[in-house]
This record gives sequence, structure tokens and C-alpha cells, in this order.
Amino acid sequence: MKLTFHQNMKVVILLLLSSHFAFSVKHSLKYIFTATSGLPDFPEFVAAAMIDENLVGYCDKNKLILNPKHDWVKKLLENYPHQLELYKGACFGGEPTYFKAEINSLKQRFNQSGGVHILQRLSGCEWDDETGEVIGFNQFGYDGEDFISIDLKTETWIAPKPQAVITKLKWDADKVRMKYNQNYLTVIHPEWLKMYLDYGRSFLLRTELPSVSLLQKTPSSPVSCLATGFYPHRASLVWRKDGEELHEEVDHGEILPNHDGTFQMSVDLNLSSVTPEDWTRYDCVFQLSGVNEDIITKLEKDRIRTNEMKPSNMTVLVTAAVVVLALILIGAAGFIVYKKKKGEREKGKISLL
Repeated sequence: MKLTFHQNMKVVILLLLSSHFAFSVKHSLKYIFTATSGLPDFPEFVAAAMIDENLVGYCDKNKLILNPKHDWVKKLLENYPHQLELYKGACFGGEPTYFKAEINSLKQRFNQSGGVHILQRLSGCEWDDETGEVIGFNQFGYDGEDFISIDLKTETWIAPKPQAVITKLKWDADKVRMKYNQNYLTVIHPEWLKMYLDYGRSFLLRTELPSVSLLQKTPSSPVSCLATGFYPHRASLVWRKDGEELHEEVDHGEILPNHDGTFQMSVDLNLSSVTPEDWTRYDCVFQLSGVNEDIITKLEKDRIRTNEMKPSNMTVLVTAAVVVLALILIGAAGFIVYKKKKGEREKGKISLL
């Protein structure tokens, strides 16, 4: 699985879609570290854990906060104190210091002096609950762009930028680092993911259907089909004409989190070349993983809400999504357990870059 850090910073979720989701469910565990430089009002180090794109916990180095987001997470940490110690070490141990040092190193490598700079690490796994297939990932981004990522199949590192080649050569030669990554990404993290899914079953494995609305800012604007309040995030929202999915004149929005742990998404339809008589040939179709029945909304004039008289639900929902997005990126940009084994800790930390 390969996502750019620009996408991760915008919380663009890689979805597993098909026409009727006739396949097994894939679950994901993501840990992210985010360090910043040049932002006086922004924590120098924040971290978060995400399961199936749900923010389940975060920490802020400046405030020394370790915040589990749900009761089931608190219960898990109480029953598994080793997990709690790992997270405390990741948030308040040596990692913040090392990330800060690595930003300074990268600034020199990129010939930068001042300005705002961000170093981020995304690590974790994806697990297919039917086939048992595990995909591990570990990648670093600098200033919103890919810097280096692991390729477990070839046991090498991928360096898309010239400035990362020196890191790639050093890490390719470090066989201990590669074995450590393989063990964590394909064995330990999947075990943790299964444990978290078991503890958080009532929350993580639930199904919630959305409300679907048709929204239009002005009579000449595209008509937006908005589905909000659904869970899980494995969903599809499309426009159809005469029962056939449209690929032209449509604009698919990103899936965004709501404050209550559900999701929202929208898809716009440009009607500039469509006569009013043909509107009835169009409909919006929402499909949710694990649910056989689709939610179909016909394109009818009296169903469309507009912004002309008062702010529509779309404004409120989008504003809420922006707030949640800001909280995730600012207050909880990442969480990663990059704890070395006891013997390795005694020998000292390995430099990230």
C-alpha cells in the first residue's frame, strides 16, 4: 500500500471498493509520528494511533498528554500495561528528541535555513480477515512529500528523492533494521490489530447507514450528493444515468471523518448540459460494505437543498469535517511505536535518517 504524505496530511483514505463489496474485509492499523520546526504555536511533536481510519488515541509532547479516545482503549491499556509503557515511551521518550534532530539534519541536506518544516513517519499494517494476508508499510515524508519507504518484498528501501539516497544506502546495508521492520510490520502489528479489533468490536465492527441529501449552492452550481453518518469507511457513492454509473461530469470528494466517529463523503454532478426533462434519468447510489441493499436517491428538484436562503447542512457538515481534520492534524497528527528491544535500548537508539 503506497500513499503519499501529501495525501496522508489531508487524511486521504485509500478505500477498498467494488460494485457490491463481494470480498473479505481488510482492517488497518496505522501509527504516525509528526515532528515540526518553525511553527511556534504548533507542538514540536504529536503522535496518534488509527484503526480502520478511526483515531483511537493521541499524545502531545508539549502538554505531556496521552489521550485514549474511547473507553475500550482505556480498558485495553489497563489490562496490557506493556502497551501503555510502549506508548508512553513513544510519546515522551527519546523519539521526539530524535525526530527534532533529524529535521535539523534534513534541513542541511536540502540546503534549507529557516521556514516551516515537517517530518512524518507512517507505519503499520493491513490485514485481510478472510485470507489472512498481511501488508506492512513503513514510510517517511518530509515537507509533505515522500522521502523514503520500505519494500518488504525486495528487502530494500525506496528513495524517490536524491536527498534520500544516502539514507537508502545506509539502511539497505543494515540487515538488522530490515529484520526488525519485517517482524514488527508483519507479525507484531497484525497481532496488535487483532487484539484491538477484539476489544473494540462494538465500536470498530459496527455498521451505521447514512442520511443522503442532494445539495446545490446556486441554480447553476453542480448538484452534490452528500452521504453522512455512515460506518465503516468502506463505502461507495456514485451518480448513475439510466442505471449506468457516470464517470464524466462527476467529481468525487474525499471521505472525511465526523466528530462522532462516523464518516461523510460527497460526489458532485455537473448538470450544465442536462435539460430539466432529463433529470429523472439520474440517481445517486450509496453502497456500504457488508450491506446488501443500496441507498438510491433520485435526482428530483424538490429534493435539492440550496444555500440561497440560509446555510445548508452541507456548510455545517463540511465545517465540522474541517474542525475534525484540524484536530487530527494539529492535536493528533500521528502515533508510532518505534520502541527497540530491551537489548537494543541498552546499546542506544538507531538514528532515523
